[in-house]
Amino acid sequence: MFQFSSLLALVLLARLVAAGPCDLYASGGTPCVAAHSTTRALFSAYTGSLYQVKRGSDGATTNIAPLSAGGVANAAAQDSFCASTTCLITTIFDQTGRSNHLTQAPPGGFNGPDTGGFDNLAAADGAPVTLNGQKAYGVFISPGTGYRNDKTNGIAVGDAAQGMYAVLDGTHFNNGCCFDYGNAETSAHDTGNGHMEAIYFGTETTWGTGSGSGPWIMADLENGLFSGGTTGLNSADPTQTSRFITAVVKGEPGMWAIRGANAASGALSTFYSGARPNVAGYNPMHKEGAIILGIGGDNSNSAQGTFYEGVMTSGYPTDATENSVQANVVAAKYATTSLVSGPAIAVGSAVSFRVTTPGFDTRFIAHTGATVNTQVVTSSSTTALKQSASWTVVAGLGNSQCVSFESRDTANSYIRHVNFALMVNANDGTKQFHEDATFCPKAGLNGQGNSIRAWGYPTRSFRHFNDVLFIASNGGVDTFDATASYNDDISFVVGAAFA
Repeated sequence: MFQFSSLLALVLLARLVAAGPCDLYASGGTPCVAAHSTTRALFSAYTGSLYQVKRGSDGATTNIAPLSAGGVANAAAQDSFCASTTCLITTIFDQTGRSNHLTQAPPGGFNGPDTGGFDNLAAADGAPVTLNGQKAYGVFISPGTGYRNDKTNGIAVGDAAQGMYAVLDGTHFNNGCCFDYGNAETSAHDTGNGHMEAIYFGTETTWGTGSGSGPWIMADLENGLFSGGTTGLNSADPTQTSRFITAVVKGEPGMWAIRGANAASGALSTFYSGARPNVAGYNPMHKEGAIILGIGGDNSNSAQGTFYEGVMTSGYPTDATENSVQANVVAAKYATTSLVSGPAIAVGSAVSFRVTTPGFDTRFIAHTGATVNTQVVTSSSTTALKQSASWTVVAGLGNSQCVSFESRDTANSYIRHVNFALMVNANDGTKQFHEDATFCPKAGLNGQGNSIRAWGYPTRSFRHFNDVLFIASNGGVDTFDATASYNDDISFVVGAAFA
């Protein structure tokens, strides 16, 4: 009997590992009606496209599929396609066959045509990770970036039951509204209380909070981020401290729940399970069935976060089903990998950055007061000029995997970006400053030196334009985003400092 029981346990474990999250939901009677991931297949038999990338050099696109049925994304195919240029994620495909794909979010009530138009697309290589040792890429959402589908198939509407989970980066967040994944308005406008039911992650405190300083897993139900049955504090909803988190929100008539866990180990905990909020409009709910990622229902797009995988279900999943999904996520073994590449820029070193654009390659990154610019610097230049073109490399203030650059002539002042212009400002100790002053070097796109990418905006890198420095994208609304000579203008040879 003992041997039979042990064998049965092994068989059940093997089935759990082989199954995908959506296989587990289906076996629990609550099938996936949307399944999105840029890192892996969410059905054991899925071999179709996970996402599409668009190349900056020529506008060509390609679809990235798993390496095998039910497997991890083919990151090598993306790396090959995007070599020596930039790539954006244009589509995150729905793996259920219902065509609930996510594409560039259109203007909405918060961010309409007169205030910015369509949202930005995410960098294809902005969030590298490994799953069981195999490289893949998540979706790094910077403020202003978002995905949406307003014409869906099978997503819950009205007060119908639904569940959802997402695997997120527990260290990438802010207090903006709203980093969401889930059910939203089909009009991209705020149509009232209870017209959304989505996972929220961040530190927004206007409506509800959990314990500690955050970030928290909450539910965006429209006109309210709820951590429990009422607005305000739910002390049972803890601050999340794990690098990878699993976030769960589910709802049915009169009832809803929030659950969460470390996505790399352990089991789900329930942070709230009970009645709908006791405010008009939330019981019954009025869900509309659109799907959003990285934005609020009305296209509120000031939030940031990173998404790896997530699904939406038909019906209210049992805790047991969700526990099996969590075990599957843990078995995927999400882990971090390097954010930098190219010639090493060592922490503790003193460096200067030489321009590589033909005709400008005697110029170096320097500063005049707060303005970061390029100037011609030689061994015979003044001491003051040499110092202004020299920088000390320190561990990234906002992410220690990357670096920050301290001015050699202005102590405790660093290169940072403000409205995409580079400035030298004193470190004020804030989370915003630290993130704005953190950069992740990669191999220079023109084959020389390094391109210096902004950690918080991985579509943007140091670029000299009319002798002034910006973080620029490869094509965009600003003049400094021009595609002409982009690869040259963002590539710098990093050498020993002048001073």
